[in-house]
Amino acid sequence: MSPLAEPAVRLEVRTREPFADGHRFAGTGAYEVLTATAHYTVDPGAPAHRSVPDLGLAPRDRSGLVRFSGDVEILRPVDGGRRRLFFDWGNRGDKRAVQYFCDAPHTNRPRSLADAGNGYLMRRGYTIVFGAWQGDLLPGDGRLLLDLPVATRNGEPVRGLTTAEFIVAEPTASLPLSRWSSTRSSPVSERGLRTARLTRRRYPHSAPEELPSDTWRFARVQGGGSDLKGRATAVVPSRHDLHLDGGFRPGWIYELTYEAEGPLVLGLGLVAVRDLVSHLRHDPAQPAGPVDHAYGWGRSQTGRAIRDFIHHGFNEDLQGRRVFDGLLPHVAGAGRLGVARFTNLTVPGGQQYEDHLAAADTFPFAYAETTDHLTGERDAIMKRASDPKVLHTQTSTEYWQRRGSLVHTTTDGRDLPFPPNVRGYLWSSSQHVADPRAGAPTRGVCNHPENVVATSALFRAVLDALDAWVSEGVEPPPSAVPAVADGTLVTPATWSRQFPGVPSALPPRGPNELCAVDRTTVPPVADRSRRYTVLVPAVDADGNEVAGVRAPMVAVPLGTYTGWNTRAPGQGHGALHEFSGSTFPFAASEDERSHTGDPRPSVRKRYRDAADYLARIRAAAEELAARRLLLDEDVERAVALAADWSAPRHRFDLP
Repeated sequence: MSPLAEPAVRLEVRTREPFADGHRFAGTGAYEVLTATAHYTVDPGAPAHRSVPDLGLAPRDRSGLVRFSGDVEILRPVDGGRRRLFFDWGNRGDKRAVQYFCDAPHTNRPRSLADAGNGYLMRRGYTIVFGAWQGDLLPGDGRLLLDLPVATRNGEPVRGLTTAEFIVAEPTASLPLSRWSSTRSSPVSERGLRTARLTRRRYPHSAPEELPSDTWRFARVQGGGSDLKGRATAVVPSRHDLHLDGGFRPGWIYELTYEAEGPLVLGLGLVAVRDLVSHLRHDPAQPAGPVDHAYGWGRSQTGRAIRDFIHHGFNEDLQGRRVFDGLLPHVAGAGRLGVARFTNLTVPGGQQYEDHLAAADTFPFAYAETTDHLTGERDAIMKRASDPKVLHTQTSTEYWQRRGSLVHTTTDGRDLPFPPNVRGYLWSSSQHVADPRAGAPTRGVCNHPENVVATSALFRAVLDALDAWVSEGVEPPPSAVPAVADGTLVTPATWSRQFPGVPSALPPRGPNELCAVDRTTVPPVADRSRRYTVLVPAVDADGNEVAGVRAPMVAVPLGTYTGWNTRAPGQGHGALHEFSGSTFPFAASEDERSHTGDPRPSVRKRYRDAADYLARIRAAAEELAARRLLLDEDVERAVALAADWSAPRHRFDLP
């Protein structure tokens, strides 16, 4: 029990306005939008807060309490809905739940009927809550902001060594230390101005080359305004930016080691989520309306946040009550947030080429209890009576870039069952980010067109399954992940033998490895002789994954779809690129297939005509619906999406 003499949260509602022009959603009615500021009060000495880094160094008021505040927005059914709260862990401050669950356009200011997309969340009567949890974001673009305290010692900002890594796709002269223009960096200290080091290397394990200190400085390019008859710029000193003479070269990995100061107490973001959702569930004076069950969803960064939230025990509020009944971490892979002093929360979890030593990827990786075979440590994500029900979903990309196999294997690569309150699903042959409104694929800085598999309908089925599990005790569909035992989860060498010789494909040498890392040094050092076992899903003769939940486009393919893509020449050629997948279309005809040497049967060989293709898509969608992995309403959407050979995601020159 917390010794707080006042509520942990006070919600100040600023505006209230109709949503979707007063449109009445089927089965629910009209919605309204509330914008508010949440004022948080935290006892730094409470046992529940022991895992929050630097909380003991946060400024306190006269009562010894720590205070901070954050943005909140609530979409609520005017007539009460179904008393279900759905919390969107906003990815980097952006509102994403309505976009992905309702196939809506992305906006941080959902107000119009168009912003509701197909209205799924509203038709289900959810009260949708967007609450700020990330404290190192800067204002702009409608992002949700959390105003956190800075750690100090004896009135002075805390200082310490940290690192920042930079990779650019286009030449640029200066960059924010945070790498992201939307993120507050940890500024360089006075001493750091003199002692910082900048290196560059071609690949992650290449020997670093130190750049002479007179070729770079802490500064930014400013200006561009008119100066008589020209346009003038200047290089302006800045403790938040890095400038390199001649500019940063695309594809190279630059690493800055410097003394930073003034770290934010970022771990309070998880406290904010706990206290806000608990307040909305239990305070009769809260403005969201009555709540019987609370669910939460996060993708990528916020999927990792959910796993940290559970691991550190934040799903139990200060009165010992469960906060979320169910959580949906998506594309988190085996990572967590890894909050520590000077952490940049916007930086993604470790990848093969980018941020490969990110602190997000540390034991435990699995929900079930297991032993780290490298250290002997024993732990689990799920280990408390207050833990929620979890449906963990991930794509092929997480197995290649985010060590996704470790979610359901031991650290040395043996199958590990999920706990009773967890299910896991691989969305086969799909990529990390799948825009519900995607058009024709692009390449970016990659060798191959991006993955075009449509998966947004699976979100709706997963949420329906979670709600039935929590509210009615109906078991969700069985886990659908690859396994070592049946040969569907394999070593990279086995996968390499399985993958067909697709013309123009440059496959990766393997997935993103995971080694033991010494984090007592700055920068940290990986011991490549001590590795965790990272496995990948087996593929069929087309190169598509065998296990998992096959979306209709994968079950009835027009190409090979992978969770990986490789970097193009000049961009770190051959290395895995961020979270990108690939699409390798089949040859349109047998003549084309023969001419290109493609081992995969052509589109014309597989399907009699477009009607045959659509009929098979319908059958695949109906099979998923029968397994409760697709909603009945999404069967017709799957067929509509496949019209004209799934154009514009695919383009074929068919006779």
